[in-house]
Amino acid sequence: MAHQTVQEHSLSQPLHPLQSAAASGADHLRVDGVSRIYPDRRVLTDVSFVVSAGEIACVIGENGSGKSTLLRILAGLDRPDAGSVQAPGTVGLYHQEPPYPLDLTVDQVLRDATAPVRAMAARVEREGLALADGDQGAAARLDAAIEDAHRHHAWDLDHRVDRVVAGLGIGHLTRDRRASELSGGQVSRLSLAWLLLRSPDTLLLDEPTNHLDAAATELLVELLRTWSGPVLVASHDRAFIDEAATTLLDLDPAPVAHAAVAHDQGSPGSGFGVTRFGGSYTDYLASRREKLERWARHYRDEQDELNRLRARVREDHTVGNPSRGPRTEARGSKKFYSDRNAKVVSRRVNDASTALERLEAEQVRRPPARLRFRGFRDPASSGGRVGGPQRSGPQGSGPVLTATGVAVTGRLAPTSLSLGARSRLLVTGPNGSGKSTLLAVLADVLAPDAGALTRDSRLRIGLLAQEPPVVDPGLSVRAAYAAAVGEALAERVPLSTHGLVAGRDADRPVGALSVGQRRRLDLATVLADPPDVLLLDEPTNHLSLLLVTELERALLDYPGAVVIASHDRWLSAGWSGERLRLEDEAGGPAYD
Repeated sequence: MAHQTVQEHSLSQPLHPLQSAAASGADHLRVDGVSRIYPDRRVLTDVSFVVSAGEIACVIGENGSGKSTLLRILAGLDRPDAGSVQAPGTVGLYHQEPPYPLDLTVDQVLRDATAPVRAMAARVEREGLALADGDQGAAARLDAAIEDAHRHHAWDLDHRVDRVVAGLGIGHLTRDRRASELSGGQVSRLSLAWLLLRSPDTLLLDEPTNHLDAAATELLVELLRTWSGPVLVASHDRAFIDEAATTLLDLDPAPVAHAAVAHDQGSPGSGFGVTRFGGSYTDYLASRREKLERWARHYRDEQDELNRLRARVREDHTVGNPSRGPRTEARGSKKFYSDRNAKVVSRRVNDASTALERLEAEQVRRPPARLRFRGFRDPASSGGRVGGPQRSGPQGSGPVLTATGVAVTGRLAPTSLSLGARSRLLVTGPNGSGKSTLLAVLADVLAPDAGALTRDSRLRIGLLAQEPPVVDPGLSVRAAYAAAVGEALAERVPLSTHGLVAGRDADRPVGALSVGQRRRLDLATVLADPPDVLLLDEPTNHLSLLLVTELERALLDYPGAVVIASHDRWLSAGWSGERLRLEDEAGGPAYD
């Protein structure tokens, strides 16, 4: 069961080369020259930035650019190869592993989460009694205790617990239920609640909205805006970034000098440094596009100048050949002209060579070739295979898939829908309403407890589920793709077909991929032989912002039916097809 969760510690503990800022009273998160290199790739190089108390900085970048690695370094779960980190007080990270044993009940998890804050309230009481007993040092300690308790919301903690639990969509869970009995999404939301209630001074969040519906995301944004310490978030949620982020930190490659990266041209990592942007994500998109265009022009102009200087150096070596002199001149004149010619040639060559050497040292790096989604192939042509046999898909203008009152006890209320050959349907609804369950029923991987499915006998259905299929982590990406789609199809439709997986990653082990890179591999597997009905469960989770934008545009031209289950508000705002909103079993589903 893959899910997001949290880790918390205090950087006042010795975690060399991480340094604690708590002792100095600093209230900013400071990252200075952090680099991280793995045996097969460079991920982070000379990354430096500051996140002030009360600031919400969002780290963005392509899949594999090092966002999660950076957060793990800041949390003390990984060590940089160079550089240092300073963070105020305790540091909490929401990431991949639960911070509590799964055999704990919901009530025990919440008690564990709130224990440090309750201890702050108890400290206030203790120091107050000490002051009343005449302890001369108690006054200063009491002031510090009151400040800590106020900053961490100790006085309204019980109300805060109820608000967070209800707002994150886990209020309906009975408190005696064990975490091991919860779904992956419920564990993730309980883990986020654990971290928010624990109230660390420095808050680090890795894809916090992946399992949150609109109401839960709204609560999270509200809590982050009132966080007293620095907040650093890695996210691909465009609407969330637009609403919450006060600063964007872009880990994608920047136009640094070629000499600085000449030894590392094939790295799948972030490039060098980080680019800070103070506007919204919407503003960032336009700014980044302009920056890339300027970079490309700069690189092109420099290459033209380099070629001109190299040609000049070659030509200047032969200008004014000293063996040629005026036909009528005397021997003395010949020597004079020869010496003068040599000096002129030497000066020209030196001037051109110096300019060439300087430009070669300072020239900007080549703009990296970014993965671009190349769109879809028609499942009805060539059998969905390059060079394959013709395959006849569903014919006619009627429905190809109909669900009549399908229901799964406790997971999906009776739901009906009808899909045509080119239908576009967006399924929305709060957490627990059954979006993933409905897609699993439509894909025929889960049998409904009630209702019926009617489908064309030739219909082929493909599902991109939220949870990745189990794959041997030691397999190469190329081998895993071939194993999933079959050797013959993998040969006809190479892994590179859709522009989802970089060639440099094809021979890396699957276990070394980031979550986003693994998501790209799973999508490539589904699209290798395009299905007549494409089912996508939260397709924007983990994928890079630019890829998501390209994927959404391409879906308009998908040559089959598309059903998307998503809580992505950005996607929903731009959706032009049909909508189906699911409610809980009491409310039932409804077409919007």
